[in-house]
Amino acid sequence: MAADEILLHIKDSYYFEVPKWLWKHDHESHSDFPDVWVKLDPGFQTWQAHEVYHRLEADGAKGLPSEDAFILEYEHWLHEPGNHGKPIKRFLNSKAEESLTEGGDVLEWAIMGEEVADEYTVAEYKKLPADHEHVNWAPSKIDGYNHALSGKILIPQPLGGELRNLYQKEAGFAISKFMVIEFFVAVIISVVFIAYARRVSQGQLPKGWFWNLIDVFITFLRKDVAKANIHHGADKFVPILWTLFFFILGCNLFGLIPWMGSPTGSISVTVTLALAVLFIGMGAGAKEFGALGVWLNLVPGMELPTVIAIIIKPMMFVIELLGLLIKHAVLGIRLLANMVAGHVVLLAIMGLAVQIQTAVGVPSAVAWPVVLVILVGSVLLSCLELFVAFLQAYVFALLTALFINSETHSH
Repeated sequence: MAADEILLHIKDSYYFEVPKWLWKHDHESHSDFPDVWVKLDPGFQTWQAHEVYHRLEADGAKGLPSEDAFILEYEHWLHEPGNHGKPIKRFLNSKAEESLTEGGDVLEWAIMGEEVADEYTVAEYKKLPADHEHVNWAPSKIDGYNHALSGKILIPQPLGGELRNLYQKEAGFAISKFMVIEFFVAVIISVVFIAYARRVSQGQLPKGWFWNLIDVFITFLRKDVAKANIHHGADKFVPILWTLFFFILGCNLFGLIPWMGSPTGSISVTVTLALAVLFIGMGAGAKEFGALGVWLNLVPGMELPTVIAIIIKPMMFVIELLGLLIKHAVLGIRLLANMVAGHVVLLAIMGLAVQIQTAVGVPSAVAWPVVLVILVGSVLLSCLELFVAFLQAYVFALLTALFINSETHSH
């Protein structure tokens, strides 16, 4: 399995992947396929480019090249690095940017083309008959597309999000796989905590392995994380630490479920959590020392002559401020690195098993022991990942407590 394929399996996406036999696609024509898939089809892109050209020609755009030259330049642009699958609108945008300083006819028709490109949508393309020159999809092409889409459960976009492909959005608010998982983790946490709170409020002791397990974690976080590291008003921050711990743990554990994924393997998630910790700590510090005092508290108290203090203290403030930002950034990156590393190694090992089977065909007497060792290694590594899932949630909660203590106490 190539490195780029491994990364695609652990990054966020706009679909859930399951075995192909479990979610088969049997589309019969171009109009049956999802819009995001049709948008990437060369037939649609060529049709859209021709329609935009005809519109520009009808509107009397000055300096417009011949239709063949226009299409040829667009196709050549598509083959340039980073341009594969991009629509005609992006080509026209690049032409406009190139001509921005020079002006002239190219800039004019490129801007005109950008404005009209949105009129030739996938919906309009799907209305074309199957025998249209740009829609004449061969049975082999349809079968290939069905095979590529089988096993992919596309996430509906009810909020108007427009996708560029299965891994990137074009515009609007698009719901991704990690968002869905985070939502389910939040719901699970809410249900469990509400049920636990009701039991405690009614004076019921934890009964059963599940409630005893939850009680162990909650008690441990309160006593050995919050109270042991936050020296003043620790109880106020216990709910925050509980929420962070269980949310991160839930996201980590979802990464061990087949065909799911770990939201904490995305830098946007881990950095957002780190920013939340920063704002919580600084907000608590502002409540303790005042809006200005929380920043002045970054500088350790030093008895210095006024002349020296004028020079040293601003320098110390800058250093401490950078340190504050860096340690919170590292908080997010540490969680990301630990979660991604395990998935990459596991996928690489499983990819090696697939490569052996592909190279040998039916596993031979030599291949079987190798595949067995790989499978045993994958199981053991999965057990290690399970431990890391708990460990990283604990480390994040522990460091959060230490940071909050640092920002709410005078130095």
